[in-house]
Amino acid sequence: MKRSRDTEKRSEINSAIEELSVLVIVKPGENHEAPPARIPTKPFLSLCYMILQLLDKVGPTMVVIRQDIHQNIKRLEAMYESNPLINSNLAEILKSETTKGIAKKRISGSKSFVWLTRSLDFTSALLQALLVKEPKKNMEQAVQESYDATLKPWHGWIASAAFRVGIKLVPDTKTFMDLISEKDEEDRDTITEKMQILVSLLVPFLEDIHSILKVYKLDRLKSN
Repeated sequence: MKRSRDTEKRSEINSAIEELSVLVIVKPGENHEAPPARIPTKPFLSLCYMILQLLDKVGPTMVVIRQDIHQNIKRLEAMYESNPLINSNLAEILKSETTKGIAKKRISGSKSFVWLTRSLDFTSALLQALLVKEPKKNMEQAVQESYDATLKPWHGWIASAAFRVGIKLVPDTKTFMDLISEKDEEDRDTITEKMQILVSLLVPFLEDIHSILKVYKLDRLKSN
C-alpha cells in the first residue's frame, strides 16, 4: 500500500505516537469473568513498521536487528492474512501456540512477537538514554547501553558480534536528532518533547505486553 504525501511528511516519531495513542491492550484478568487478553495484530505491526523506520536512522549498526524485525513482522502478517478472524488478536496466537506446545519453536508466531517486543524495548531504552542530559554520553554509548540492557541478554554470539562491528558507525547525537525531525527547521526542544511523549506511551504499553508474555512463560525466551 502506498503512503500518502501527508504520511510521508510525518516523522517516524509522530507516526509511532499516533499508532500508540489508539492501540489498546487488554491484560488477562485474574478471574474467569474478566475479558480475555487482547493485543490487536494490525495496529501492533503498524507500530513495529514505524519503529523499524526510526531505527534505520541509527545506521548500519541496526542491520542485523532490522533484518530480524522485518522478518518477524512479515511472519505475523502472513499469519494474520491466512486467517484474519482468528489471528486478529496476538494474545490468542500466544495462547493457541502455547496450548499446542509450539510457542517456543524457531518459526512460531509467538517467538516473532517476543522479538518484536524486545526491539520495542530497545527503542524505548534508546530514547530514554538520549533524553537523559549527560554531557559525557554520546550516541554510541546510548546505543550500546540500550542494547546491553534489552537485546544482548537474549542474542546469540553471531548477532552480538555483528552489533559490535556496527556500533562504531552510529551517527552523532545531533545528526540523529536531525534525521528524526519532521522538518528541517524543527528545533531540539520540539524533538525532545516528542521523544518524551513517545516514551510515556511506550513504557506502560510494553509493561502490559510483558505481563502477558509472563502468563505464557515466554518472557525468558532466548535466541536459538
